[in-house]
Amino acid sequence: MDWNANGFSCDLWVDPPGQRWEDFVHGADELVAVLEGELEFEINGVISRSRIGEEILIPAGTVHSVRNIGKTTARWLYGYRK
Repeated sequence: MDWNANGFSCDLWVDPPGQRWEDFVHGADELVAVLEGELEFEINGVISRSRIGEEILIPAGTVHSVRNIGKTTARWLYGYRK
């Protein structure tokens, strides 16, 4: 997907093994995609693991967490609806 053409910004985030981002809420839709590593997403209490390249939409106002559950650095794209 062309994130910009679909109204999303796009930036790279890098997390070391064990990094946890807990209970975030944003005022805009967020789109994420894992490039490398093993990330676990918890969105409104539902836990899932993302496959490399899979895009996940996190709607505005949704409580969510991201956890690097792997033994390597995780690299992932994230962006917010403009």
